[in-house]
Amino acid sequence: MEIRRLVGGVLESNGYIIYDKKGGEAYVIDPGYGGGRFIKEAAALEVKVKGILLTHHHYDHTGAVDKVRQAWECPVFLHWDDCAMCRKEVDRPLSGGETLKLGTEVIEVIHTPGHTKGGVCFYCGSGKVCFTGDTIFNVDLGRTDLEDGDEEAMRRSIRDVISAWGSDITIYPGHGDPCTMKYVREHNREYRELAEGR
Repeated sequence: MEIRRLVGGVLESNGYIIYDKKGGEAYVIDPGYGGGRFIKEAAALEVKVKGILLTHHHYDHTGAVDKVRQAWECPVFLHWDDCAMCRKEVDRPLSGGETLKLGTEVIEVIHTPGHTKGGVCFYCGSGKVCFTGDTIFNVDLGRTDLEDGDEEAMRRSIRDVISAWGSDITIYPGHGDPCTMKYVREHNREYRELAEGR
């Protein structure tokens, strides 16, 4: 599996194309801005987008969904708990625990509420990479003071789920640069405080 990151908008949101070059298939993750850029990039990679994976419902991660969907007539995946808040039509509601295939890569859907009720991460086991949306970044965590944020849910997501991830996993967040969980453990003070129960 290979990864292309596209950064867009005033909030510099990360969207991703993850693709299997051999099979010619791809998923788009969080197309917030510049739908045409995703379409152009996928064409240059010579891949067909088989679905749009959304980590949460906020517009800076979903704004370009319609344009990308129309280009390939592909389904949109989002957690049930975020569907009511999303301005886009969702074809495949998620609950957490599902697996998706991309070539030989298995993508696991992990429910990590806190930033939103239906926030999820997409974990690719063989590549040891995880697309974390606005749950966790390299040096901080997603906000919990927005409309459907929940500080206690974020605490549980960090303590019960993310703290178990190996230090060799690389996170690809919704904003900012990717990094390893080793880096997170060394530099992300908010993460450490919640993981350690403070």
